[in-house]
Amino acid sequence: MELLALGWILISIGVILLLVEAFNPGFFLAVPGTTLIIIGAVSLLFPEIFSSTWIILIGIVTALVAAGGSVWLYARITPDKVPSTISQDSLTGKTGTVTATVEEDSIKGKVVIGNVDWSAQSEGGSIAVGKKVRVVKSVGVHVVVEEI
Repeated sequence: MELLALGWILISIGVILLLVEAFNPGFFLAVPGTTLIIIGAVSLLFPEIFSSTWIILIGIVTALVAAGGSVWLYARITPDKVPSTISQDSLTGKTGTVTATVEEDSIKGKVVIGNVDWSAQSEGGSIAVGKKVRVVKSVGVHVVVEEI
């Protein structure tokens, strides 16, 4: 009777781990959860298995299959697109258009560079809306531009 209780306990813990993984993906709890569910089910069907060395082999094979299945599943559901990142150096030399007047002493000016709005400061003087600009450098969260 104790082995039947152990089987249900293993299944319950496995289900809890799968639920945690479902609501908070990325902890890789699907592998131990699946392994515990399968070992729990095997112990319910064949209670005497815990008295043999077969349980070790079953546990290892189940864990390997669950790990492979989880990796395959995660690879299928993750987007193929690499997230885009913009570094300060990657903006230098890019061109854009002024959407809000750019001043030398303020970062209230706005420019559009590659469909992205940026706070901007001019290298010298005022640059009016609609003018084309080139990024000289980026500083923190804004760019320094010059009129072209």
